[in-house]
Amino acid sequence: MTYERILLKLSGEALMGDKAYGIDPAIVQSISEDVAGVVANGTQVAIVVGGGNIFRGLKGSAEGMDRATADYVGMLATVMNAIALQDGLERTGVPTRVQTAIEMQEVAEPYIRRRAIRHLEKGRVVVFGAGCGNPFFTTDTTAALRAAEINANVVFKATKVDGVYDRDPQQFKDAVRLESLTFQEVLSSELGVMDSTAIALCKDNKIPIVVFDLFEPGNIGKAVAGEPIGSRISNAH
Repeated sequence: MTYERILLKLSGEALMGDKAYGIDPAIVQSISEDVAGVVANGTQVAIVVGGGNIFRGLKGSAEGMDRATADYVGMLATVMNAIALQDGLERTGVPTRVQTAIEMQEVAEPYIRRRAIRHLEKGRVVVFGAGCGNPFFTTDTTAALRAAEINANVVFKATKVDGVYDRDPQQFKDAVRLESLTFQEVLSSELGVMDSTAIALCKDNKIPIVVFDLFEPGNIGKAVAGEPIGSRISNAH
């Protein structure tokens, strides 16, 4: 089973590589090459990227900033990542458009749902920046929202771990990876895969989520091809 249209959620931290801060061009290029392979096989790809490698709104508010202000700073950080991804993708020969929820027309298009879908239909990758344009919402929620808006078949959350565990694998060596679980199990167990708003949005719109390791070469292609990697979250096992 190969998906026709996917929403790929990338964390900002994923773009750091081994750096302590910022963007690692080698990681951007590696991700871009994986996405290019998927596009070449006919899958339409939209991407939502976080901004935690530059600024995280929740961390800013925890350190005394007004929460809404901190979130807006975080949204602007995601645009920097989106433009870096666009550059990497276009260097691999994939036409790419950045659309932002906060207008900044000198560097990106404003988010327009129908235009985004048209880009996808023409084989372009669309990178959504600036979150959903509102404070108090995460980029995970943005991923679920945009996936519903563009009628994506699935949300792929590419992360630093190889799936969803019953407890934190960094703290507990006996943590067990769950290959399949329901939205309700994620919500009731508070597993922290994505925030509850994002999970609820995907649940209500029947959009499955697949969580997998971004740093294993070729994993994006394997996930798109429907191979059993990582953890799959859906309405039923």
